[in-house]
Amino acid sequence: MQINSKNQVKLLLMLEDVKLKELVVKLSETTGKKYTSDGLSHKLSRGRLTYDEMLLIADILGYKIEFSKKDKA
Repeated sequence: MQINSKNQVKLLLMLEDVKLKELVVKLSETTGKKYTSDGLSHKLSRGRLTYDEMLLIADILGYKIEFSKKDKA
């Protein structure tokens, strides 16, 4: 399984037992922008999710995104 935004969001939704429709409602409420299940699904499939949207999705689901330095091998 390749780790990309689509798979990452799907995994977080599964771990938190949240449906895509529920996420869309929370995104719309938080941003004031209209999100739809189809629209978000298409963004994820095409790899067009912005970093800000990914941060917001992570926050809504109770996660944070952190960067860490790679080990020098």
